[in-house]
Amino acid sequence: MTSRRDFIKKSAFASAFVIGGLPKLGKSEPLTRSNDAVRKPIVLSTWTHGKPANDAAWKILSAGGRALDAVEQGVMVVEADPTNLSVGLGGYPDRDGHVTLDACIMDEKGNCGSVAFLEHILHPVSVARMVMEKTPHVMLVGEGAYQFALANGFKKSSQEMTAEVKEAWQKWQTANNYQPTIDKNNHDTIGMVAMDTNGDLSGSCTTSGVAWKMHGRVGDSPIIGDGLYVDNEVGAACATGLGESVIKICGTHLIVELMRNGKTPQQACEEAIQRIAKKQSNYKTFQVGFLALNKNGDVGAYSIGKDFNYALAVNGENKLYDSDYLVKE
Repeated sequence: MTSRRDFIKKSAFASAFVIGGLPKLGKSEPLTRSNDAVRKPIVLSTWTHGKPANDAAWKILSAGGRALDAVEQGVMVVEADPTNLSVGLGGYPDRDGHVTLDACIMDEKGNCGSVAFLEHILHPVSVARMVMEKTPHVMLVGEGAYQFALANGFKKSSQEMTAEVKEAWQKWQTANNYQPTIDKNNHDTIGMVAMDTNGDLSGSCTTSGVAWKMHGRVGDSPIIGDGLYVDNEVGAACATGLGESVIKICGTHLIVELMRNGKTPQQACEEAIQRIAKKQSNYKTFQVGFLALNKNGDVGAYSIGKDFNYALAVNGENKLYDSDYLVKE
């Protein structure tokens, strides 16, 4: 079985280089440009599993489709992967053996939907979209979210913990005396932001959350302004890593507001990480990564520690890059 640590380290592509403080996508494509035409369509997502997610999103974007459809269909690829240990029903369970899912989605008009602590549903991001489009609410949780999904055509999944996941859970129980374990490797999600050919932005985020968490725990991923935020006048941002840390600074809303005030996406991501480091003294013990996209098609990526990678699809190419990071020791 592939461990989370092995999973997030896998990348067949070269790292991004740093020139003038801003990572570049290669020899001639800096992340942040000043005078070029808007670069669209474009889709950006977290971790190595973002690459197949981007492929699905790009099919929609390259055909002139809406960014909202792209970010939903993109992350659904990862939700449906039974071998993924941090997203979907294949993810690690909480300490009681329940796989509980969190997801959100947000469109170019500021509409948003979210589900949290949801069980037995293969595609929580699609339930979140239905919450956005069919209810006056933003978030449904737990049994209420599950009943809403069933009432709207979603089916209870028969998928159960794989033998490998069950074995890992049982080993964790023995080794950790039923206490939640948070470290640099116990995180992950998929966050995705995109801009379509109309210049409209949308985003999505979905996860099974921290492994071995307390039953009922919800992180940043389904919370608008924490795991995801979109403002069509400015840009969009998504987060990954320890959700509690992101919640404490309203991470993605902070990044979008920094971009509104003139920061590039890269500068905004870096400032958000610096905010965590300044206010959370234990920041070296966990990982957080941010991605940002502005209306010009410029992108930013930054994390606390190394090994945060992301996928970028633009100009018909979909590649993986390593993010720059704060803690170099």
